[in-house]
This record gives sequence, structure tokens and C-alpha cells, in this order.
Amino acid sequence: MGLSAGEIAAVVREIAPVVTGGSIQKIFQPTPHAITLEIRRPGRTVSLFLSADPETARLHLIARRSPNPATPPPFCQFLRAHLQGARIDGVEQLAGDRIIRIPMTTRKEPLTLIAELTGRSADLLLLNHEEKILATLTDLHGQAGQPYLPPPSRSGTDNRTEAPPPSPSPKHPFPISASIERRFLQREEELTYARLRQGRLVEVRKALKKASRRHEALQADLDKASRYRDYDRYGELLKAHLGKITKGQGQVTVKDYFDPSLAELVIPLDPSKHAKGNMEDYFKKHRKYLAAEREIRPRLEAGEKELAALREEMRAIERGVWEPAARIRQSPRQAPRRSQRRKPAGPFRRFISADGLPIFVGRNASENEELTFGLARSHDLWLHARGTPGSHVVVRTEKGADPPAETIRDAATLALLYSDLKRSGKGDVIYTKRSHVRKVKSRTPGTVTVTQEKTIFVELEPARLRRLKDMKGDL
Repeated sequence: MGLSAGEIAAVVREIAPVVTGGSIQKIFQPTPHAITLEIRRPGRTVSLFLSADPETARLHLIARRSPNPATPPPFCQFLRAHLQGARIDGVEQLAGDRIIRIPMTTRKEPLTLIAELTGRSADLLLLNHEEKILATLTDLHGQAGQPYLPPPSRSGTDNRTEAPPPSPSPKHPFPISASIERRFLQREEELTYARLRQGRLVEVRKALKKASRRHEALQADLDKASRYRDYDRYGELLKAHLGKITKGQGQVTVKDYFDPSLAELVIPLDPSKHAKGNMEDYFKKHRKYLAAEREIRPRLEAGEKELAALREEMRAIERGVWEPAARIRQSPRQAPRRSQRRKPAGPFRRFISADGLPIFVGRNASENEELTFGLARSHDLWLHARGTPGSHVVVRTEKGADPPAETIRDAATLALLYSDLKRSGKGDVIYTKRSHVRKVKSRTPGTVTVTQEKTIFVELEPARLRRLKDMKGDL
């Protein structure tokens, strides 16, 4: 169960003076239901954790950073595009309820982050200055663009009594947050394990069904081929009696030289074929049997082992003794060691623009070639520093949509930064659609000609570079 209204009131009193007036430096989404805001004030940086998990909905400051997914989810990317650098103007609780408002000032307009910590209906929402919904964490009802209406008040329904808040100390400057963090740590581990267990049970059941069908199909194929096990014997007997067989016969009776008693054996024939054709058919079908034994038998054995392993795993899950193969034996919010941190997947440098669009930057000539003529689509935006060696830069855009001005300036800044104009700190950058970029044959990789380009003059602005650096490698 999440925080009560009284507990929320206590933690808001603790965190409001700390975060009010601070600016949001970084935004993470460590789990599908929670975000972390890294907030900077002169002399102090704190991390505010907001969870809309139906089982553990809460907010508080955290002492340790959460491990984060290599690719930020869409809601996280949206918040980064709109709240990076925003100033927090306060933290307010709706009277007696489990709803928090965090008004902010951004460079474009005032925005408000809403945390509805209301159990099963918990959610996080971002509102514009007109109190219309820009985005939600759960996005269950397609609420974007609609006016925000708080859920019906449930104040007075939670009768839990609250213990007196602990006093701050040098070791625990935020004791209420620390207490909440400790309290939910074990609960989150239990929930994480339960969800992993249930998810794996579903996967194992599906895998069992699929593996069983595959095994049955292979066994049926082998059984069918096994009917041809003795066909080499029939072929050899026909070979010894070719002179006795004429076209049109439906069968032939021969002595079975492979039987010690030399019993007579009736061999069916295809009347439409000569003796040699019937003989070759029997040899051909026997080869099918041998191929099936060679190819299907090992797959059947491997399938039987797979089925046994899946059945054993399912029994372990049902008995409650299952352990995930790669279960992380650490706090859910404990940062991994530096050596364990995942590097960004794939080639190219990767960034997110102020408007939330992906930007890719080549690291070298071969990556420039791959980026421009492999990854980029014809309607994507392509940029390069004018008249000097440098990286190719590509902005992912929607077909038929022009990229926003801030995105163009962000991408142009990166094109300047990763070029020989970096030392001067300013210069011209050309940009055009990828469809207007052509490869130059018989030249080094990355050499191109460009048509219909436009030019933008940019300078390396420290604030813009810091924001782009914060977004680097998180795609």
C-alpha cells in the first residue's frame, strides 16, 4: 500500500523547502511506474522520486540513484524535452488528499507536474499553463489535450495513524524520506520478484505449448519417414530381379535374400513405371528416412531436454523456489558499479533535442557513411558543418513534418561541435533533407554532394551544450 494522505503531507513539508527554487538537471524513469528528478540548488543536488505504482505510490527524496534502462521510455523522453532546466516553483498537496502539484517555470511557458498517488488509479501527468494535459505516465484513456480534472477526493477514508516524524541529523538530513525509502525497499523487492515470477510463469507456459507442438510435429515427421526404413532392402531385391518386372505390374513376388528362411516377399510396384523406376523410388524413399534420422533425431532429443527444463522451471515457479537466472541481488535503486553499467547500444553518438527528437552523430568516416546511407530515411534532416571535415548529423523526423527551430539549432550545434570548426566556437552549418544528399563514387567513405541546402549560423552555447551532454547516450 502506498503513502497515506497524512504521510504525504509530512514528506511534502520536508521536501518543499529543499526543491523549491531548484532547477531540474536530469530526468530518469527507472521503472515503468516511476520517475526521478535530479534537482540542483546552490550548494546541493537532490533526487526526487515519484512513483505511480498501484502498490507503492509515493514521493520522497532518495539517497541512491536507480539503475535506468538503456533506452528511456516515451514519457521520460517527453519530460526531458519539456522540463530539462525548468525551475521548481513549489510542491503543493491538495488539501487532505493524495494528489501533489509541482508548478514549474520553463523557458517557454509555466508547466505543472501532477502526482496522483491514489492506489490503483495512480498516475503522473504534465499540464500546460491552461491546465490541459500534455502527457501522462499511464496514458490509459488518451487524455492528452483534455482539461485536467482531479479525481474525486477520498480524504478521510484512510484512517492510518502517523508516527511522529524523526528529527533531522547530519547523517540523515531528510529523515522522513529516508524512513519511507527504507520502508518500501523490501516491499519493492518482493513486488519485483512477484512480477518477475508471474511474468516468467506466463512465458514458460507459452514456451511449453510451443515446444510441445514443435516436438509433436517432429515426431510425426520421423514416424512418417520411418515407414521407409526397409525400403533399401526392397530396392536391392528389385535390383536383383529387374528382368522379371515389366511396366504395368502392380506388385512382384521375390525371394527375400535378407531373410535366413528365404521367405517369399510381395513388393508393391507403381504400374506407370518401369522396373528401374520402381527400384529408384524405393532407394529414394530410404534416403529420406536416413536424412530424417540424421536431422530430426537430434532435434527431438534437444526438444525433449528443452521440455524437461521448462517443466522443471514451471514446477519451481509454482512451488515458490524459482530464482531468475540474472536476478539483481541489490537494492532496486542502488546504482550498478561503473564496470556493470551498460554502454549505449549501437553505433553513432546519440542525443535528444529540446523537442524530444532523436539526433544521431557519426563518429568517423565509415559511421558517417552508414548513418547517412543506412540509418537515415529520405525525409530525415541531414546536417554538416560548411566547408570543413566533420561528422554527419541526422535528425529523426516524421514524414511531412518540419523539425522545430530549436531541434535544428541543437543538431547544428552538434554538427559544429564535431567538426574542425569546434576551436573557433562558431560557424555555418548546412542542412537539408536526406533525399538531397548523394554519395560521391570512388571517394573515401562519407564523401557526399548536397543540393537544396539551407544554412544556419550557430555558436557553441555552454547552456545548450550542457543540456545536450546530459541527454547523450540515453537513447
